[in-house]
Amino acid sequence: MDIGLAKTFIEIVATGSFVGAAERLHLTQTAVSARVRLLEEQVGRRLFVRNRAGARLTPAGERFAHYATALVQIWERARQQIALPPGRENLIGLGGEFSLWSPLLADWMLWMHEHQPQVAIRAEVGGAAQLLDRVQEGSLDVAVLYSPPPRPELVLELLVEEKLVLVTTAEDGAVGPDNYIFVDWGEPFRTSHATAFPELSRPAVSISLGPLALSHLLAVGGAGYFRRAVIWPYVESGQVRLVERAPEFAYSVYLVYSTRSAADLIAPAREGLRACLARAA
Repeated sequence: MDIGLAKTFIEIVATGSFVGAAERLHLTQTAVSARVRLLEEQVGRRLFVRNRAGARLTPAGERFAHYATALVQIWERARQQIALPPGRENLIGLGGEFSLWSPLLADWMLWMHEHQPQVAIRAEVGGAAQLLDRVQEGSLDVAVLYSPPPRPELVLELLVEEKLVLVTTAEDGAVGPDNYIFVDWGEPFRTSHATAFPELSRPAVSISLGPLALSHLLAVGGAGYFRRAVIWPYVESGQVRLVERAPEFAYSVYLVYSTRSAADLIAPAREGLRACLARAA
């Protein structure tokens, strides 16, 4: 079977519609529909029921979902392993959120170079949802993410407990809508933040990337929530100060991998990441 058919099936399931799958695959809706018809002919069963809300799986489609993911995963692993460069015995694909590459995943790559020279590395940076999709479909072995939502057949292994703390550049410690920078650290943070600070529901500035928000804070001043490990050197230098009695929010780092992943692929990633975290502690 054409692996592209299985990938199309997976995208429809992930997005809930033929339209969404077409956008993510950069295809026309007609092409996606044609792929589904061909796939249904090959398996001999109808896999989707289309309606105004999108597309839902038939009972046969629900049974096929597991096999579609396995087909794509096996194909991706086979393609990668066959293409290994000389002198490499294995390959690991690791993805990380944008704000995690410096320093954690940069340090991890150096650790792998020193301790696992026989392993080829494919590293990717992306958003949490995209990386979870890649791990689930098998095109990435592991991902390092902040507080990822649970998904079927994915293991979420805690690497480190981190805190988000409120800091300000104001000498009097003032925090208000006029000087507040809302940093979007994800849905759990948004929910907790809205409960704790209803008066900051309309901040002057909203930024979805921590490093960009920090650069803006240091350049123009203000207040906002940042990762404690990242902001602490600026606290010690006096560039910002902690806001007294402000709540702290959990923002933990997880290693995510599939329940179908081979242990020998996960072990080097786990060992290296924990070594880098221990060194930084």
